[in-house]
Amino acid sequence: MMLTAAVAGAAVAPEVSGTGPQATAAGGQPTGISLSAHRNVMAHQAVTLRGQVTPAGTHPVVVRVGGHKLDTHTAPDGSYRVRWHVPGSGVYRVQATATDADAVQTHPLRVDAFRPAEASYYGPGLYGGGLACGGTLSPGKLGVANKTLPCGSMVTLRYHGHTVTVPVIDRGPYAGNREYDLTAATKAKLGFPSTGTVLTTR
Repeated sequence: MMLTAAVAGAAVAPEVSGTGPQATAAGGQPTGISLSAHRNVMAHQAVTLRGQVTPAGTHPVVVRVGGHKLDTHTAPDGSYRVRWHVPGSGVYRVQATATDADAVQTHPLRVDAFRPAEASYYGPGLYGGGLACGGTLSPGKLGVANKTLPCGSMVTLRYHGHTVTVPVIDRGPYAGNREYDLTAATKAKLGFPSTGTVLTTR
């Protein structure tokens, strides 16, 4: 899934020190900028972030992602692109700024970076029992068990194109090399079998 953020006609203070090269005389100062990115990416891979600055011309652009700055310039038609090497799994905030004297920036985008993790599910025979993070287990309870993540931590999981974000509600699993135990409701949301590999942001 591609996500696009854009702002037109809204000036903001530059996000970086110095203005860099000015826009070409033909293009003038920027009045809008867009940014497109895939919503779901894999950790440790390189992905392309791209967008457009209007009016066309050569503009300095900074893309901020995961606490890093990626500097580039637009082509004469106003388009730009940068390559980002995803450092690891997690949820990243991505935002682009045309840093001319009259700077404009996009609204932030969320990009989820996933890694594979072995998982199983649990529930039948345990319903009504207490959870390590509080409450009781029921067939409709959404959440996962994990050995180390703090209780309440939100985890985004993907399996064959299905995505769900759920909290850590319990401890486990304690068999094999599995990292997550999915509740029956979480399993159903993902279309996950009894055991297998899921993609996770944590």
